[in-house]
Amino acid sequence: MSLHYLKNVATLKLDRNECIGCGRCEEVCPHRVFAMKDRKAEIRDKDRCMECGACAVNCPVSAIQVEAGVGCAYAIVKGVLSGTEPDCGCGCG
Repeated sequence: MSLHYLKNVATLKLDRNECIGCGRCEEVCPHRVFAMKDRKAEIRDKDRCMECGACAVNCPVSAIQVEAGVGCAYAIVKGVLSGTEPDCGCGCG
């Protein structure tokens, strides 16, 4: 099963020019958003990102940026865990 959130809303960004190919993002991402290709990380499926921030925190060269704990993906996770309706404030839901 592939867990996807809302399409095209994740704040995740990767600068492949800055990436040193350490693979930490691939190791720490709970939803396998990243893959290594040609000794650099790439975003496999941005819509799987739950904006937890583990990738950005563990990137030794700050090649990854994500606004952890914001956005629709976070609201969906929070709603599921708390048993409430998701509300990110964007008006999409």
